[in-house]
Amino acid sequence: MEPRIKNPALILPGALPALRALSQSAHDAGLPRTTSLLVQLRASQVNGCSFCVDMHARELIDAGEPDTRVFAVSAWRETTYFSDAERAALALTEAVTRLSDRPDPVPDAVWDEAASHYDERALAALVVEIAAINAWNRLNAATRQLAGGRLGQHRQAETAGTEATESTRSTP
Repeated sequence: MEPRIKNPALILPGALPALRALSQSAHDAGLPRTTSLLVQLRASQVNGCSFCVDMHARELIDAGEPDTRVFAVSAWRETTYFSDAERAALALTEAVTRLSDRPDPVPDAVWDEAASHYDERALAALVVEIAAINAWNRLNAATRQLAGGRLGQHRQAETAGTEATESTRSTP
């Protein structure tokens, strides 16, 4: 399997910095890094984005998260590995990611549970993070970006301030 094209965020001038800035705004608002990575991993699992699943699982492990938590993200409801706040963030992630799955895309119960753990600023950051990862997932899935191997090349190119020649992407 090969990518259809390079990641569109690497082709269009300004797209990569704009997408990175979106996620950075959630980080700047104080959304905990672990919560952000759990959200990114769960949305990527739901969307079938292999590139992002691979990347965010590795980032969680690199951040010191136990393998048991990383491996259980897709079954978070059936485990005791996640805090109530993380569970609320994961439920909100699933609802926002699957907007067309129900007549009330984000049920009040899901929103209210998240609001019981996060203040308005943190909720805004959470929703922005969910929107950002869904944008990345759609770019990657549509163009068949592949998991593994090329992330390091892209990060080196990004650090050098040049456009990567391989079809990859990275989020903060």
